[in-house]
Amino acid sequence: MAAEIQEYPDGSPSLIKDVSDSKWIPLFRKTCEFNSEIFLKVMMNLIRNPNLNSSWLFRADILLEQDPNTHSAAEPSAIEPTVLHFQHMHLDKILVRKLIPRNTLRDEPMDQTCSFYHGNGPNGVERYMVVYKPHVSSPDNMPFYHPKIQGMAFLHEWDTEKNEGSVSIHYHFFDTEERSPKLVRTGLHLLTTLHKHGQGTKAGYVKRVHHDTIIPQVAVQTTYTRLKQKYARQLIKSWAEVTDPSKHVFEDLSIAAFLIELWTEMYQDSPFPGFVDIGCGNGLLVYILLEEGYLGWGFDARKRKSWENYSKTIDQDSGPNKSLQQLVLLPSVVDRHSNMGSKGDETAESVDVTNMIHDGIFPKGTFIISNHADELTPWTPILATISECPFIMIPCCSHDLTGARFRAPAPKGQNKSPSAYSSLVEWITNIAKDCGWEVEREMLRIPSTRNVGLIGRKRSSSASSINIQELIAKYGGTEGYADNVMKLAMTAPRSH
Repeated sequence: MAAEIQEYPDGSPSLIKDVSDSKWIPLFRKTCEFNSEIFLKVMMNLIRNPNLNSSWLFRADILLEQDPNTHSAAEPSAIEPTVLHFQHMHLDKILVRKLIPRNTLRDEPMDQTCSFYHGNGPNGVERYMVVYKPHVSSPDNMPFYHPKIQGMAFLHEWDTEKNEGSVSIHYHFFDTEERSPKLVRTGLHLLTTLHKHGQGTKAGYVKRVHHDTIIPQVAVQTTYTRLKQKYARQLIKSWAEVTDPSKHVFEDLSIAAFLIELWTEMYQDSPFPGFVDIGCGNGLLVYILLEEGYLGWGFDARKRKSWENYSKTIDQDSGPNKSLQQLVLLPSVVDRHSNMGSKGDETAESVDVTNMIHDGIFPKGTFIISNHADELTPWTPILATISECPFIMIPCCSHDLTGARFRAPAPKGQNKSPSAYSSLVEWITNIAKDCGWEVEREMLRIPSTRNVGLIGRKRSSSASSINIQELIAKYGGTEGYADNVMKLAMTAPRSH
């Protein structure tokens, strides 16, 4: 049932009464088909994930959660909730959350009390309400990401006999603030989001994408904020490529934050073994990780303008080298000569390839990064198996083991998406599993639709038990691979 939204005209009487006689102004109401149980579930999700309502917010840290009806002694807390009381409403639960903005240089985090109530309305209608009360005393101190109001209330009313109800939003304005169009639009957005999530939950919507399954959200976002404040402005200002600097800078800062926290967990009891970024592109991720004190290097078949800014001198087994190098990866398990036809020979002759081929063998334990590495993506778990190295791969464009573009077969199963990207992710995951890896999956919080991170750091079978040649044959073989990858050194770099 499509529900029309009803706007309360200015001057409408309050529908909820604060015992302190504060005036709560009703803004909008919308009929709904979901009951109070769903309303409370949705409101709790919105409280814990304020980014669902505002792109200015990262997350909410829950500082306090208590039941005011429990008479047992509570743990002492430095956080004092701001609790309101309403006529004919019973207080059920209190939470205090800290709203964490994306840009802490512009706005500070803000504490806010979220209170849950229930009661009865006219004609026995069941009422549930959630009230947000910012810990801010004046509109001038209100952060940008929050409307300049003293409080807001979400009211759910449900007629159990008719099995129908409504949701509405109410504001407690500051005395010096008026009912501006901007504040009203914000209220409409908030109510619309609540209604959408409530109806979706009733219809049986199940969330398919789960973030923060490997590393806690707080840890990654805290590190990302630090990296962004430290590097973003200068990196964007000095951008040397023709591509959009904002996208690439913020994406690589996000990936770096995830890797730093992942490595903190992995190597808390052992030295960091170093990293290699295969298909490193513009080299920015390598640069950030080096600046953060992690030893490693990267290479790509095509040199980028940015390398002059990002490349550093590092000590490798072969002596001092640049952290960014132009190399073509030709795995040791691929017969270069049998894979390269006459056209490939011409390609090889047109470029001096003597010192620009890497065999894909790395020191044992080196962490392999394969970030939008295209032709190298399906090779990543194979190389990691040969060298016994953990890895992360973030797939982008679909290529097979020959280096040619192809459409990965659609995954089997009713709950599997048949999209090209999902098919690629499943296909590469299967390669990794057949290599003996226990594949962990994380939906990375990066500004890209290609945001699946596949991590291999644990094995289900030993590397020595894997027949690499049989595995390569199972996934289509390598005929023409050398020819295809040698062409990369001669072509212009792609935007990603």
